[in-house]
Amino acid sequence: MKRTAWFLEACLYVALSVPLAIFPLKFGEFLGILLFYLWRSRRKIAIENLRKSVLSHALSISETPEKVIRNNFRNLGRSLIEIVKIYYGIGSGIIDSVEFEGAENVYKAKSEGRGILFITGHCGNWELMVVATSAKLLHSSGVARQINNPYINKLVERVRQRYGNSVIYKKGALKAVMKVLKNNGSVGILMDQAVLSDEGYVIDFLGRGAWTTKMPALIARKTGAAVLPVFIHRTQKGHKIKIYPAVELANVEDKEAAVLEDTKKFSGFIERYIKEHPSEWLWIHRRWKRVGQIR
Repeated sequence: MKRTAWFLEACLYVALSVPLAIFPLKFGEFLGILLFYLWRSRRKIAIENLRKSVLSHALSISETPEKVIRNNFRNLGRSLIEIVKIYYGIGSGIIDSVEFEGAENVYKAKSEGRGILFITGHCGNWELMVVATSAKLLHSSGVARQINNPYINKLVERVRQRYGNSVIYKKGALKAVMKVLKNNGSVGILMDQAVLSDEGYVIDFLGRGAWTTKMPALIARKTGAAVLPVFIHRTQKGHKIKIYPAVELANVEDKEAAVLEDTKKFSGFIERYIKEHPSEWLWIHRRWKRVGQIR
């Protein structure tokens, strides 16, 4: 019975996504604005998250929180159309429009033969960033959550692999990630979502304590991989991917303290992105949930 439901759900997914692939990119912005007004629960979360970051003086914006979040939804809608077009093989122009800044940092890290750990967040069109980087610069593995519906998961997985990427699912991911890095491969990790208490630390994030994963820091210290922050943002011509130089890990004898300092440093790059592009981060996520006091 469950497989039948999954199959019907997958059929509906295809039926709805095919028209999106045909529509112009501007339709994505319209769709985003529509979601802004209809998806009231997430709109409320996003505006509240942004407003609290402004009130804590961690973030400064030139427009009202409501207007920034409206543009945020517009960006999410356009990103959806972009990635759907790529999924159906008609998004080559979108990939071609992506420019790179800091590609030399990848070449340098690659030449050192110690693997590359890309760290990033839900910024800009992060799915496009993965595809474009693989198509134009370097094949990588990405850590992702497996979609519950196996039929839809297979469709998405096939697209992600089309340009040379491989997918590492979160369940049991650590061993696979370590193997890729030790073989001088590259892995990308999104590290801006709230985690459970045994998976990270509470650190300051935009003026408030937020549970943040410690896995990138632990992996970097265990494998010796170069840690390169990487982000994508919209430009007038398309998108630009910025790759920072390898981050120097904390020189602290105490292992726990060192991992904590590394985690703070890595997360700081995401904060910097949000301050530069406040309408392009995933504000609808409950980033600050389950937090008591900063420790």
